[in-house]
Amino acid sequence: MECQVKDITVYYEEIGSGRALVALHGAPLDHRHILNDLEPLFVNRAGWRRIYPDLPGMGKTRAADWITNQDHMLDIILEFIDTIAPEERFVIVGTSYGGYLARGVVYRKGAQIDGMFINVPVIEADESKAELPQPKVVKEDAEFLAALGPDEQNMRDFIVAQSPELLQEFRQWFSPAGALADHAFLERLEKNNSFNFNVDLLSEPFLAPSLILTGRHDNWCGYRDAYKLLDNYPRATYVVLDRAGHALAIEQKALFRALAGEWLDRVEEYSLMKTSQ
Repeated sequence: MECQVKDITVYYEEIGSGRALVALHGAPLDHRHILNDLEPLFVNRAGWRRIYPDLPGMGKTRAADWITNQDHMLDIILEFIDTIAPEERFVIVGTSYGGYLARGVVYRKGAQIDGMFINVPVIEADESKAELPQPKVVKEDAEFLAALGPDEQNMRDFIVAQSPELLQEFRQWFSPAGALADHAFLERLEKNNSFNFNVDLLSEPFLAPSLILTGRHDNWCGYRDAYKLLDNYPRATYVVLDRAGHALAIEQKALFRALAGEWLDRVEEYSLMKTSQ
């Protein structure tokens, strides 16, 4: 599906009907990896309209020269939400870079949001200020290592719990998306990697159910910085998972689904309470 936002045609996938859930993927990927992570949660759960956009410069959504900072990216996301779910209450989900943008959505539209879930989120956009653990492989797998191609050698340290099955998932969901990305655009955008406002200085705490998942060995986004945000989200579950790095959703698939499913339960309960008030 497509949605026109300014001069940009935003490509997105939509599944189901009911309460809107907007899911923001990581960079330099596209909607496919987060769709693959989330859709199993809805096999036996009705009443949810899942919306998976490709962010500008990634997937099937082209970039534009006027997009030069994160505020511009956030404005596109907000206008996209206003267009596909006008004046509706909704839920926001984000992975990695998408988790940073999701916090921006909460900053701007918190009163309209019934829940937030951020997975291995970028917290400190300035990497020099981020508290990151050292790379660590918890489970090494000889078959995994032998199967790595010349352009996949960085996965030796990136993947905490190695397995052939995990490599197959990466090749299915991550590698094709990375090949589609406008890397020149993303490199320019990285020069303005932070919002022009303090996204964590909320005017009031975000009271809807939240979930923050982090990997104990995530040397890309870490886990310590996310803990510092808990006062902003009084109804947040904050989890640090061992045997997980930045690929948490597939390294710890069972726990990811259990925790995300429990968060959805809390959101449904919260939404009913809001409706009855």
